[in-house]
Amino acid sequence: MELRRTRRTLCALALTAAAALVPATGSLAQSPPTAAGPCDRPVRPASQMAVEPCDTPARIIDKAAHTVPTKGQLAWQQREVTAFTHFGMNTFTNREWGSGAEDEKLFDVFDLSGRSRIDADQWMRAYKAAGAEQVMLTAKHHDGFVLYPSRYTPHSVAASPGRPDVVGAYVKAARRAGLKVGIYLSPSDGAELPHAWHAQWVEEIRRKQQEGEPLSLPERVALEDGDRAPRGLGRFGNGSKATERTIPTLVPGDDRAAAVRSGRLPVFHVRADDYDAYYLNQVYELFTQYGPLDELWLDGANPWTDSGITQKYDVAQWFRLIHRLSPDTVVFAGPQGARWVGNEKGIARETEWSVTPSAEDPWTVLAGGLPNDSTDPDIGSRAKLLAPTTKYLQWYPAEADVSLRPGWFHHPGERPKTPDRLMDLYEKSVGRNASLLLNVPPARDGRIAAEDVASLTAFGTAVRETYGRDLRAAGAGPWTFDRIGLAEDIRHGQRVERFSVRARAGGTWTTLARGTTIGHRRILALGQPVTADAVRVTVEESRGPSRQAPVTLHRSRDAGS
Repeated sequence: MELRRTRRTLCALALTAAAALVPATGSLAQSPPTAAGPCDRPVRPASQMAVEPCDTPARIIDKAAHTVPTKGQLAWQQREVTAFTHFGMNTFTNREWGSGAEDEKLFDVFDLSGRSRIDADQWMRAYKAAGAEQVMLTAKHHDGFVLYPSRYTPHSVAASPGRPDVVGAYVKAARRAGLKVGIYLSPSDGAELPHAWHAQWVEEIRRKQQEGEPLSLPERVALEDGDRAPRGLGRFGNGSKATERTIPTLVPGDDRAAAVRSGRLPVFHVRADDYDAYYLNQVYELFTQYGPLDELWLDGANPWTDSGITQKYDVAQWFRLIHRLSPDTVVFAGPQGARWVGNEKGIARETEWSVTPSAEDPWTVLAGGLPNDSTDPDIGSRAKLLAPTTKYLQWYPAEADVSLRPGWFHHPGERPKTPDRLMDLYEKSVGRNASLLLNVPPARDGRIAAEDVASLTAFGTAVRETYGRDLRAAGAGPWTFDRIGLAEDIRHGQRVERFSVRARAGGTWTTLARGTTIGHRRILALGQPVTADAVRVTVEESRGPSRQAPVTLHRSRDAGS
């Protein structure tokens, strides 16, 4: 399925004619040199590589050693903490999961004087206090309610009191604060469930309830909303055929018409069904109205499959359009993007590889072709790389998501995690070659709660005090430390497979720690402080020559001064 830009570019075609070479009389023409086969060429650094049938195990490992991040991925991994903002219809209905049948007027962010209660600048101050360098907003969650006035759905803030453009306010506040910006646009959409199917489904849920059968979360919220129909246009899983579509699909009175006609805005021709066209149009709105976007967060949720309706996402087409609009955007669950760490606890593996195998071309599937939705304990070992199912290698770093509170949306009565718990998560995510995605949900009053701000601030202060300086920078001599920082220069790939750390005290060398992967960053937490005058890292196994940053030494606040 081809996606083409209609903006024309002029290309000069040079035509050359090859003259026949006639050998001299009595001699034979020399055969031209045979072109190198796919397994004879040198392995060059790339963010994605195909595994050829002729590749030997040694060549596959060499390819893994030369798999490197894209420009966007490298910048993304250097932004170690991202603040996630779950704010939307669920904030006002006190739900974790909406049905898509909620009245848009329930989303009311204005006070009695007509002033918006949303204080996005306060959100950014709280996020920066925690050390976040990027923020990400749920522009659309699974209920389908959209936090900007989209042209393509009736279920958005355009139908809410005051028509608040929450996405616009959020992006502007983030940029004022010097933060990078990401957007979460849920592929699943309860507001777009077909109405006739939905009515039958609710009756089936009532039957299950009467017979005492357990109900899923989507079933429970649908039942709570009774006979209210989904607020959208019935496009999710409606069985429509893929036809030629133009993105953006202009609507009556569209304010972009002149820019499209003049070529100031790009145009794409695609083949898509009703829902894919809707989703692509919203992606286009977000990138062209609020971009540049540093991360686009999406997932493969299809929550109504077991109830008889599903939407087959044409993700290859999504990825192509996103890449054309913004080639450096990191797409969560997308190619040349980032992957789920495999849990929602904010904890990465002890062995966390940024280079992972895939049985399919990552540009054609969600979640990079990894099995079991990235939850396997082993993601990128040699055994995984050399498995017969491996067809591609890719740079695909982990993102460890967790919420400050028990829920993803704000609920009165819940309490935030303590600063000590957040520090522990930081060391087990950022300190294990992953990015920490920390959700901090604002309340209905449009602000992040004071107790949340206090916890975030104390956490950020602890990180800066512990890891903001290297004890060795104070000069030569013995140092007392209980944290060791290691790092590879991932511009050249991730290669270390096993290492040990030794320290010298009184002329005697003692092994302090052993580990497997290092990657962008590895933090080793010691059981108690150690005093030493030298520290040495020994790489015991590697996929190739490793490039390491200098070792850093730190002392946690718990260890005393």
